[in-house]
Amino acid sequence: MDGMQANDNYSASLNAKKPMHAGAAFKGVWHITCRDKSGKVKWKDKIENLITNAGLDHALDATLSAGTQITTWYVGLTDSAPTVAAGDTMSSHAGWSEVEAYDEAARVTWSDGGVSSQSVDNSASPAQFTIDTNSTTVGGAFLTSVNTKGGTTGTLFAVGAFTAGDKSLDDNDTIDVTATYTAADA
Repeated sequence: MDGMQANDNYSASLNAKKPMHAGAAFKGVWHITCRDKSGKVKWKDKIENLITNAGLDHALDATLSAGTQITTWYVGLTDSAPTVAAGDTMSSHAGWSEVEAYDEAARVTWSDGGVSSQSVDNSASPAQFTIDTNSTTVGGAFLTSVNTKGGTTGTLFAVGAFTAGDKSLDDNDTIDVTATYTAADA
């Protein structure tokens, strides 16, 4: 057997021993409900959002390295037609801007209910925004580590655009945001 054939046989034996799975998948799904000032549901949407590179790096750093855990996260809203990218950060996200036209003084706290079966969510306490300006256009949402409206510091964990397109909201409309994150062997 020549050297080339031996290398091919060795490579083939290594490939045969590789596991036949794709690895872990980490993803987020958001459910958004908008109500008018009387409480009537105006619309609902679902976002299958992007976990940013910064978010993935933080998850790895805080769990498998010596990184500092972030214990409080905040939900923010994006403007119309957001274009989200894996490289987005709080200081650099060319495809979208933050919507600040809501009554709350700061971004709304994401209050998770704890991890169970590789999933964590805030379904027991959705983040709620009360819009303060007529004809406010909202196109999506994001999760970050800093609560300052319009702030450009902190870790941008995830961001996503509404699947049904932009929504126009009026003064005293409310938006309830529930975000669920899962990690599973793919």
